[in-house]
Amino acid sequence: MKYDSKPCKLLSARQLTGDVFDFVLEASALAAAAQPGQFAQILVPGHTLRRPISICGIDKTAGTLRFVFQIRGQGTAELAQFQPGCTIEILAPLGNGFPVDKSKRTLLVGGGIGVPPLLGVAAQLGEKSIAVLGFRNKDAVILEEDFQAAGAKTFIATDDGSYGHHGLVTDLCQGQDFDCVMACGPAPMLKAVKALAEQRGVPCYVSLEERMACGIGACLGCAVALNKEDGTPYFGHVCKDGPVFESHRVVW
Repeated sequence: MKYDSKPCKLLSARQLTGDVFDFVLEASALAAAAQPGQFAQILVPGHTLRRPISICGIDKTAGTLRFVFQIRGQGTAELAQFQPGCTIEILAPLGNGFPVDKSKRTLLVGGGIGVPPLLGVAAQLGEKSIAVLGFRNKDAVILEEDFQAAGAKTFIATDDGSYGHHGLVTDLCQGQDFDCVMACGPAPMLKAVKALAEQRGVPCYVSLEERMACGIGACLGCAVALNKEDGTPYFGHVCKDGPVFESHRVVW
């Protein structure tokens, strides 16, 4: 794993919803090494532990990284107040990303703040991607236009039916034709997506969310139960061994 800590200039900062923010940082060396599905540890002054945030977009030509994050505590609330022009120190790229195969038609299934890590995959696959994205309601919908602009066939589901399909993302997946599945979101959604992939006989990769401290496998705080290839159970770590895993490797 190759990663580095760099002070990066914040180029733009937007508020997408009431508690979701969109940052673009100048980070040429880090962007050159980054892959969709990886994440960064972002330093918020005054806080000992960095905040782990998934990489939403990678522009290797412009040398930028994009992060879309949700306020989930004091640290991310303070991060959301940063303004363009300031410097943010980030440790990146961390973890293992999605194994993008441009020859495969890929179903991307995201739930809530699990949607951003999938946008980088759509950017690489273009029209080879199908994005099925789930949210609580219309006000929580993010990045729909970004997936469409990337060329992905895009569908939205909301829990309350206020926008798009009223129901589960898996309802929208049933009628799609795909060779591979990549997903990020709540555990019940990931389990359902895994079952769908098994029904179709296609590979499935899931990005797990766990509380992280160090981000590099030193603190052992993000342990997760996994299966070896022979079925033997063991404990791995989301930050170092993931966050992306083959779905059959995860002990659900």
